[in-house]
Amino acid sequence: MSQPAPSRSLSQTDRTRHRRLREQGSHDRGDLEAILAAGFVCHLGVTVDGSLMVVPTVYGSDGSTLYVHGSVASRSLVASPTANVCVTVTHVDGLVLARSVFEHGINYRSAMIFGIPRRVTDPDEKWTGLRCLTEQVTPGQWDYARRPNRKELAATSLLALSLDEASVKIRTGAPDDGDSPDAELGLWAGELPLHTLWGTLCADPALPTGIQPPPHLEARQGTALD
Repeated sequence: MSQPAPSRSLSQTDRTRHRRLREQGSHDRGDLEAILAAGFVCHLGVTVDGSLMVVPTVYGSDGSTLYVHGSVASRSLVASPTANVCVTVTHVDGLVLARSVFEHGINYRSAMIFGIPRRVTDPDEKWTGLRCLTEQVTPGQWDYARRPNRKELAATSLLALSLDEASVKIRTGAPDDGDSPDAELGLWAGELPLHTLWGTLCADPALPTGIQPPPHLEARQGTALD
């Protein structure tokens, strides 16, 4: 039986309700999906032995589930399935340079996903989740490179976190002080955009002569990350 399509509106809970800068908040699930699709690095916040840890790691999303990857020896991933976690993904799009320091800011897109993750133990889902994660990082690489063997799968931990409880905020545009008294100061104000581009491929020094990079990697050179 097929699963029902997720609602296009994000659910509002006490943890996801926008209390500050509400105009930057979004309840559109499409915005959440776009933010997740634009990156592959997240920060996993979890309490381990009474201490808070925030761990950077890679992720993959299939639109309803966020997969987070790590080693079976990772303390954060060992502890996560028994506790609430917060996963954050942020993209910085530029600086907002106002006439006063107080009004300076950042144009950004961010998402926070809350919940209790589950460890993926089903072999088929683990295979699917690792493929999702690999393709999120480098589209085309799952079918090009050697896939994990049994030993490697056993050494890899994969967590699955539902996207049902998430908070999204987005800021775009110019400074907010264009109609304030500071506008009379005669100072320049505006935006300084930030763009992240993939560079030129650098071959492994151990690579034998004549082995060329696959088309999906060559095509990524010089393109924007998001």
